[in-house]
Amino acid sequence: MARKQGFTDLQVWRKAVKILNPVYNVIKTFPSEERHALGEQLRRSSVSISSNIAEGQARGTNKAFINHLNIAKGSSAEVQSQLYVAVELGYTTLEIIDPIEEELVGIDMMLTKLINSIDRKDGF
Repeated sequence: MARKQGFTDLQVWRKAVKILNPVYNVIKTFPSEERHALGEQLRRSSVSISSNIAEGQARGTNKAFINHLNIAKGSSAEVQSQLYVAVELGYTTLEIIDPIEEELVGIDMMLTKLINSIDRKDGF
């Protein structure tokens, strides 16, 4: 009997999990007072990407899955924004966040393609 495909089989979920180490490493460079403010928000939004992909897939309906994929896209944009805030405040540099941003752009593109693929199947 074949195993049902789950969220861990989704390449976009795997990519979303892989950005966590680089993001957490950036947070470690923040001043201590910002690790608990901006750092915590950045942690939550970065974890939210993979969490929403997983939750949406587990909900079992395409409508719920698409909704959570859109939330994941929003979290991805939130991470990008927070990284730019960190640069603006002098906590990190563009050179450090550029590889993370490239990954986030790729994740966003994959999420868009997945949403469009599900939309076509259901005729939304």
